[in-house]
Amino acid sequence: MKLSEWKLYSIYALGHILQGSPEADKKYLKILFKYLMGKECNFDNPQTYSEKLQWLKIYDRNPLYTQLVDKYEVRKFIEERIGREHLIPCLGVWNHFDEIDFDKLPNQFVLKCTHDSGGLIICKDKSTLDLKQARKKIEHCLKRNYFLNHREWPYKDVKPRIIAEEYTVDESGYELKDYKIFCFDGKPKAMFIATDRGTDTKFDFFDTEFHHLPFTNGHPNADKEIKKPTNFDEMLRIAGILSKGMPEVRVDLYNVNGKILFGEMTFFHWSGLMPFEPEVTSPPLSPCCSAVGLNFR
Repeated sequence: MKLSEWKLYSIYALGHILQGSPEADKKYLKILFKYLMGKECNFDNPQTYSEKLQWLKIYDRNPLYTQLVDKYEVRKFIEERIGREHLIPCLGVWNHFDEIDFDKLPNQFVLKCTHDSGGLIICKDKSTLDLKQARKKIEHCLKRNYFLNHREWPYKDVKPRIIAEEYTVDESGYELKDYKIFCFDGKPKAMFIATDRGTDTKFDFFDTEFHHLPFTNGHPNADKEIKKPTNFDEMLRIAGILSKGMPEVRVDLYNVNGKILFGEMTFFHWSGLMPFEPEVTSPPLSPCCSAVGLNFR
C-alpha cells in the first residue's frame, strides 16, 4: 500500500470514530478536505463549488433527500413529478443476493445497490455472467454505509437493497451517455456528459447553451465531438422540474433515441472532493448556491 493510500485510509478510520452530530461531521470534513484538496475548507465563507458542497452537507439536511438517493424509492418521486414513462423499467428488488432468481431475468440486465455509488453489475449476456464475482461485489457493497467516508448524509439511512433494471444503450449501440445537469432550485446552470464509461471515462462540461466549458474534473475531455441532442431543451426542462425546491442537486438523465430517461439524483458531485482544473470560483457553478438564497456562515 502506498503511503498516500495509508494516510487516506487512516483518515477514513478516524471518520468512523468521529461521528454522531453535524459538528463532528464538520470537524471530520475539515480534515478530509485539507488532505484531498490541499487547502483549508472555509465553512464560514465558502467560495468554491467544492467548499459550498461541504457546507451543504452540514447545513442542508432535508429528510426528502434520503428518498431521492435511494435508487428504488426515488422512482415514486419521479413518477409523481414527470411520469413513469421516464423511468427505466424495474425488473425486481431484493434484500439479499440469494433472493434473485436469475432464470426469471432477461439475457441482459443491470444490477444496482440502492444505497451507494459503484455497486453495479452490467450483464450483457447471462450465459457468461460470473455469478461468484457478482455475488462478491454486491454483498460487499451491501455491507457498507456510503455515508461514513465522505459524510454524504442522505445515504446514511437508506435501506441496502438490490434493484434490477433493463439493460439500455443509446444511439451509439454500445454505450449509454450520461447527461448530468447541475441545478439550483429548479434552474439548470451547467452540465457534463459522461462517455466511454467502464473503459476510459471522459467528462465534458457545457453551459445551458451547449457551449463547451474549459475545465476538467476527475476525467479528461473526450477526443471526439459530442453532439447536442435535438431535445436538449426538454432535458433541461425536466431537470428543472425534478430539482425544484432544492438548493443544489445534480440530475442525471439518459437520452435513448429521443426518449429522456431518469438516471439518479446526486446532491454532492464527487462529494465535493475532486478538484476542478482550473478551480471553479467563477460562473457557471460556484456563485449559483448563493444565487438561490443560501446564507453561508
